[in-house]
Amino acid sequence: MRRRLAPAALLLPLALLLTACGGNSSASTGIGGGADTDGKGSLTLNVGDQKGGSEAILRAAGELKNLDYKIKWSTFTSGPPLLEAVNAGAVDVGGVGNTPPVFAAGAGSKITVVSAFHGTSKGDAVLVPNDSKLTKPEQLKGRSVAVAQGSSAHYQLVASLKAAGLSLSDVKVKYLQPADALAAFTSGKVDAWAVWDPYTSQVLQAKQGRVLTTGDGVTNGLTFQVAAPSVLKDTKKAAAVKDYLDRLRRATTWVHDHQEESAKVWAKDTGLPYEVASAAVKQTYASRIPVAVDKPLIASEQRIADTFTELKLIPGKVDFGAFVDPRYNGDLPPPTTPARVSS
Repeated sequence: MRRRLAPAALLLPLALLLTACGGNSSASTGIGGGADTDGKGSLTLNVGDQKGGSEAILRAAGELKNLDYKIKWSTFTSGPPLLEAVNAGAVDVGGVGNTPPVFAAGAGSKITVVSAFHGTSKGDAVLVPNDSKLTKPEQLKGRSVAVAQGSSAHYQLVASLKAAGLSLSDVKVKYLQPADALAAFTSGKVDAWAVWDPYTSQVLQAKQGRVLTTGDGVTNGLTFQVAAPSVLKDTKKAAAVKDYLDRLRRATTWVHDHQEESAKVWAKDTGLPYEVASAAVKQTYASRIPVAVDKPLIASEQRIADTFTELKLIPGKVDFGAFVDPRYNGDLPPPTTPARVSS
């Protein structure tokens, strides 16, 4: 079993930890040292993850037991570098938000969306320091905002600005990965930070900032599991991907029904304080349900792709449907099914 992160109750230690985990683009395997593999057998599934992501949920739900194949974990700072690893063949499958697959598709990367989850977007937020004079998103005009390029927060920022009657060109965008964005935010070098959970909950629990606006109602609330096309052509690995997705779907349901227990294991697995873990679970992770990768979902993602094409942040038209494989849908409901409201 993977050795856990040392608890980090303050934001500064987390910033140092994130820097050690890969800074702007790299991955960390076996964070904190020790083995980073679960299961047994001759087949290994290389899984890309983010802090507080799939591994934490699976471990909390006990779904990493009785694996007849190995899962080797690699942890990334955000979705875009994770999908770079999928494209390069270093990762077989991994979890990302709604925007990284769009940018990867725009770059012609070798990626395939194989699974989707739908939840609230309340954990996707634009944060401002507690002493900021900003009280509504309309006031972001002319201000500096940190965001990870190509991340779900990137589109959340675009959508939130549009809802406020602004465009991306109305703000000074600082493209920073979480470690650097956190440092810039807490030192006052940026006016706001567009980010996702668990970072949102961490800043709020540490009383280092407050929410200016969230993605709730302006983004589609989707997250994805994305695989390498070559993996799906391998019969044995494709079967392992199916088993992995089945476990992740069961774990997602378990999290909703066992929020306190989930937060305890989740905190231990990520090294975050229990209060942060609990807030993130209740606000974000417990709201998610597995949904089908269907035509309405593809259309929703296509709108995101078209938005970034119009902004000239993606070169040319992207056919998002060409990067989707619905073989693992089963009898899942469509993403229009209302997400759970966590208790």
